[in-house]
Amino acid sequence: MQAKDGTVVHADAARLEAAVAGIFAGLDLPAQDAATVAHYLVLADLRGVGTHGISRIPVYADRLRRGLVRARPDIRVSHPMPAAAHVDGDDGLGFVVARRAMQEAIAASERCGIGMASVRNSAHFGMAAAYLLEAIDAGHAAFVFTNASPSMPVWGGRSPFLGTSPFAFGAPGGEGSPPIVLDMATSVVARGKIRRAMQTGEPIPAGWALDADGRETTDARRAYEGIVLPLGGPKGSGLSLMMEVLAGVMSGAAYGGKVGDQYRDLDRPQNVGHSFIAFRPSLFLGEAAYRTRMDDLVTRARTCPRVDDDQPILMPGEPEANRMKTRLAEGIPLTAADLAMLREQADLAGLSIDLDTLGKA
Repeated sequence: MQAKDGTVVHADAARLEAAVAGIFAGLDLPAQDAATVAHYLVLADLRGVGTHGISRIPVYADRLRRGLVRARPDIRVSHPMPAAAHVDGDDGLGFVVARRAMQEAIAASERCGIGMASVRNSAHFGMAAAYLLEAIDAGHAAFVFTNASPSMPVWGGRSPFLGTSPFAFGAPGGEGSPPIVLDMATSVVARGKIRRAMQTGEPIPAGWALDADGRETTDARRAYEGIVLPLGGPKGSGLSLMMEVLAGVMSGAAYGGKVGDQYRDLDRPQNVGHSFIAFRPSLFLGEAAYRTRMDDLVTRARTCPRVDDDQPILMPGEPEANRMKTRLAEGIPLTAADLAMLREQADLAGLSIDLDTLGKA
């Protein structure tokens, strides 16, 4: 039976992850890498970030089949300094390359208190928060930066030059407070939300984007063919330029409007650049003091006078964590279109997947 939102099944996360891993293993990824990709895609759906979840499987699979992404990349890592790693992703899937890079940054942080990994020859890496959570689980705070294909003008310009590159920061919580997980686009809205609206035929809010002629539009398709607007005007533009320096210029990746679009540039790899910075938050005051001060910060933030007494004050990442808790218990909502996509991708990968077993028991 189909719900009002189009949901036909609530999928068990572990079963869905296994099915997705099977699809990528069928595309010649090593089992561990296929599991990594599946984990990050399902994690995005668990947290309610559907624009970066399993809906992206077709484009990743298509680029693998075309040879634009390597299923078995030769990822090379050099260490110019004890606290630094330079990662060449060899055009592998962004998830696989990015996870290796974050592991390098965490290892450097363990040695030196702070570590940085700079990445070139990668691809779209999904939800930036996923890598923040890797660092937080290891007891580290982190910044995650990436550049992206051009879809946003530099402030004062009218043609695409910058990507909607996310600004992402995460830090462990205290003894009784949640971690801080901030993952936001430098545009008014992530471009994936416009793509999602285009797929479903829904309009987008005014103020999100301009069409190819520079006119404001609520038509998702016209917006996707045009430009998205920077968050806060020159502020979002400046932040995105910062991403170009940290992730593109410094790493050896493409930058300044030259990053490949995974949907449109079907004749070349993307050469996306990333930057991962991990550090021990207890470095200066010690673990106990850090935890106590984080608890105090969150407690005082939550007890500020509210605009709406019925709406609690939540920390960055807390709504997504709450949604994940619910979906782990109740399942991930999938539509008939989602199931059809999974069935098609399994068929293309030469697999037989029983989608009837995905639902929560």
